Amino acid sequence: MAEPLWSLSEIVSATRGSSLGAPDTPVTGFSIDTRSLGRGEAFVAIRGPNRDGHGFVAAALDQGAACAVVDTTFPPGNEERLVRVGDTLEALNALGRAARARVTDTVVIAVTGSAGKTGTKEALRLALAPSGSVHASAKSFNNHWGVPLSLANMPQAVRFGVFEIGMNHAGEIDALTRLVRPHIAIVTTVAPVHLGFFRSVEEIADAKAEIFRGLEEGGAAIVNRDSPYFERLAAHAREHGAKIVGFGDTQDVEARLIEVELLPDGSDVTADILGDQVRYRVGAPGRHIVQNSLAVLAAVKLAGADLAAAAGALDGLQAGAGRGARTLVETEGGRIAIIDEAYNANPASMRAALATLGLTPRSAFKRRVAVLGDMLELGPQGAKLHQDLAEFIDGAGVDVVFACGELMGSLFEALPASRRGGYAKTAEELGPKLIGAVGPGDAIMVKGSLGSRMAPLVEALKRRFGMEAASA
Repeated sequence: MAEPLWSLSEIVSATRGSSLGAPDTPVTGFSIDTRSLGRGEAFVAIRGPNRDGHGFVAAALDQGAACAVVDTTFPPGNEERLVRVGDTLEALNALGRAARARVTDTVVIAVTGSAGKTGTKEALRLALAPSGSVHASAKSFNNHWGVPLSLANMPQAVRFGVFEIGMNHAGEIDALTRLVRPHIAIVTTVAPVHLGFFRSVEEIADAKAEIFRGLEEGGAAIVNRDSPYFERLAAHAREHGAKIVGFGDTQDVEARLIEVELLPDGSDVTADILGDQVRYRVGAPGRHIVQNSLAVLAAVKLAGADLAAAAGALDGLQAGAGRGARTLVETEGGRIAIIDEAYNANPASMRAALATLGLTPRSAFKRRVAVLGDMLELGPQGAKLHQDLAEFIDGAGVDVVFACGELMGSLFEALPASRRGGYAKTAEELGPKLIGAVGPGDAIMVKGSLGSRMAPLVEALKRRFGMEAASA
């Protein structure tokens, strides 16, 4: 069992709850999901839109949970293993606040942006590790329960804390950044995402800039200097007393890209990071990864960590499942690459994924195949934003496109006949068409919004080519 992070009495005190359990009962962390619950953890019974965690309390206790945090209305029983609170979500927030308050020597970094949040968070985890212990958000825990849960699980003696913060609506980042209280805040980029909830990209920029409201005194804002919304973001940051650090290609920027060689399996980079020139390799491919690595190394230097060691560590960066992970399959007829970008999509991340597909060498693969599902929550501009991808498909040298969804249908119709591989209304219907049309010599990239359900296509491809598969 893991080392204790909390005692039962500390949980009761933080949540202003009540319990009949032994005050010194050790608790190793917190979970809201019995599928990932570890022995000795506290199970927090969150009431969600689709299910109520209170229905899983008995299972959590049977699995070895140290205790369960429940509403006061929860039926009596097992009282020595229950912490009763007025509202479990607010209790989780209170635990997050208490966890943040008790770390006094930890440098806290928060990351947001329309694309690249999780990858940047993982790069920070990797880059900071040579300089000390790192606690970072798990998976994409960046919302109203994921952020406080990540905070609550932060050890008291950790040197660096890295937190991802996301949003769908204005005001959401404001609440979360005030919980995290970062010393350094990164905005990777601003793009037309969630336009169904905003009137303009300018409003999205303002919502992303909410991250600066939680900055600790003397904090730093790391902002993409190449973004057309840089000045808008910087103005917000200055309102909160932040030091502005830009990153990008611009000549006078603080974290500046000097030279880059983009390769199919990574990139070789030379950069100037706040006056120090570094040469390093990024292990995951794509220019967007290189751009965000500048922000990562700027944060490393501002955090007082070892810049050279951090730069060297980025060679170990690998794209995650759903975020560019590559599977290579060797068959009798030749090699197949399956590129899994199925976790989510918006115009910025779709362009980046297509550009990365374009790095696939013709010497190794005969065709570049894009399998695209709808980008959701784009509002009235949705059809046009999909059609606009045709330019980037052409620029990436994509040979054939398979598409599904009503919005992606508008792109498919705009493509020349020679590039139309197949179309269906849903990913499920597209599957047989795709499986029957691809084979050895193909590099196949699958991408779409989570609601487009593209991930099963990735698994179907892996099954089809069966699979002595290895990460690229």
